[in-house]
Amino acid sequence: MCGLLAMLTSTSNASEFADAAERALPCFYHRGPDAAGTWHDEDALFGFNRLAIIDLEHSHQPLRWGPAENPERYALTFNGEIYNYVELREELTAAGLDFNTGGDSETIVVGYHHWGPEVVKHLRGMFAFVIWDTETRTMFAARDQFGIKPLYYATTESGTVFSSEKKALLKMAPQLGLDLSLDRRAIEHYVDLQYVPEPESLHSSIRRLESGCTATLTPGGQVEAQRYFNPQFNVLPVPKDKEEELFTKIAGALEDSVAKHMRADVTVGSFLSGGIDSTAIATLAKRHNPNLLTFTTGFEREGYSEVDVAAESAEAIGVEHIVKVVSPEEYADAIPKIMWYLDDPVADPSLVPLFFVAQEARKHVKVVLSGEGADELFGGYTIYKEPLSLAPFEKMPDPLLKGLNKLGRILPEGMKGKSLLERGTSPMETRYYGNARSFNYDQLRRVLPWAKPEWDHREVTAPIYARSQDMDPVARMQHLDLFTWMRGDILVKADKINMAHSLELRVPFLDKEVFAVAETIPADLKISHGTTKYALRKAMERIVPPHVLNRKKLGFPVPMRHWLAGDELYGWAEETIRESLTDEIFNKPEVLEMLREHRDGVSDHSRRLWTVLAFMIWHGVFVEQRIDPGIEHREYPVDL
Repeated sequence: MCGLLAMLTSTSNASEFADAAERALPCFYHRGPDAAGTWHDEDALFGFNRLAIIDLEHSHQPLRWGPAENPERYALTFNGEIYNYVELREELTAAGLDFNTGGDSETIVVGYHHWGPEVVKHLRGMFAFVIWDTETRTMFAARDQFGIKPLYYATTESGTVFSSEKKALLKMAPQLGLDLSLDRRAIEHYVDLQYVPEPESLHSSIRRLESGCTATLTPGGQVEAQRYFNPQFNVLPVPKDKEEELFTKIAGALEDSVAKHMRADVTVGSFLSGGIDSTAIATLAKRHNPNLLTFTTGFEREGYSEVDVAAESAEAIGVEHIVKVVSPEEYADAIPKIMWYLDDPVADPSLVPLFFVAQEARKHVKVVLSGEGADELFGGYTIYKEPLSLAPFEKMPDPLLKGLNKLGRILPEGMKGKSLLERGTSPMETRYYGNARSFNYDQLRRVLPWAKPEWDHREVTAPIYARSQDMDPVARMQHLDLFTWMRGDILVKADKINMAHSLELRVPFLDKEVFAVAETIPADLKISHGTTKYALRKAMERIVPPHVLNRKKLGFPVPMRHWLAGDELYGWAEETIRESLTDEIFNKPEVLEMLREHRDGVSDHSRRLWTVLAFMIWHGVFVEQRIDPGIEHREYPVDL
């Protein structure tokens, strides 16, 4: 787990950018405080910050490797972990290839020499990497299937630069001649969705290589992505007498994934919210580490703390449990730091408790496991029940549907039945765009007067929906979430917030072998018996304590609705809005009015307000440079 920087120059003048790269590396020191290094030839320049997890003494990067006839043919810089590196080393050694280290990084470059770009299909893990082939003068970049590890890039006349964090590109902007204007389309997408969708960033000239994609380029060329991961959700019917076989298969895949994810030369812990996903991971992890530590967080406000629930689960599985309680004051103070670490804002209040629990975990371990991805793979969100609840509308004639849709739109906000009518009479492509449904278009225009209807969420979701037309409705929703909410929100906060504390987060559910089983599950075994992810729950009967199996989804809930209306955060929010220099972007008087409406109980605007507030703080840090995020340079033990 590390931070990378890689540049391919247009005119073979890499040495001229060496100083700029050296100055940029500290921007993501937190991703790899254990070691740093740079390397360049005439064309390419690599920089690296290392968080040593496997082969602590060796496997330094940028890593050079080549066959006997050209032993330094390739240069590699890599962020992530390859969990099947042991098996890959055996396979590649049997093919006659040699290794110089005991780490996982080398398997990528040796595999690339052997398989070429197809190497990505052999890797089981999370990764973003760049390889420079000095012989063919080609650069190859790739990200993992799900987008667990980030990879930003920018191209100017000087060349193309890749980086794990956007901050490094911003730091190098003067030397690169990089335009730092903001992307209004991306801003509207952010306000609509609560995150910036891939491949965008809020800066027009900085993009992201998408999840499940590779890119090959030569000096002076452009980044053109090729998708290698195309989830199909090829459902396989399961007869009643074969259901147990499926449940056993799911349990076996997860057991194997956790075993692989426990590979490390440092201490591995686990986050534990008390729900089925995190409890399953922690239970399986304990088989490999009997002294497993688990971590959770909560708030002092009643009803917004899962501390007791998580403690109950920890006791049931027999692990030592550590708790961090977050106050409203700590919450507000941490937000500028968090926005700095994020690179682009993500309007998810759970970022903040995650920040604190990660901070606590890093005192004890260097790696944590977590349960992200289970909902997307196994059908865990309550909204996935919607196709069942809306089924009666499918039998209605079109004229009736149009009439009911019109009625739904004219009913007052908050009236019972309004949402049902609107959703039931709208096609899935219009009504469902993940977990980000906070603004309707009228509300969006209220805070963004310049917003364009052609830039709403459908612009982001349409090409994704186009790839899922042959799937059942639940699978279509899952497929959409893989490319929107999961990689835009969940995995961004999983990577950025944990790496803020030099803590590696691993997500065993998001494993290619687990997905290979999960995508075959029919809808009636995902949403069944009145619950979500039914097949996973049945599979987990043999793993997790019984009292956890049917517990509602937990996570780290945040009392944002109450805090923004009360003494805890109302004053802070009002001051943030007034001081923000975003008048050209937001209609600030309307944002302030929305805050007052929320305080007075006129409407619950908490999610909408938080979306705007997060952007304003981000803008204050990165654009106005008015807000000092107060980033600390911390030292951690290499061997923990």
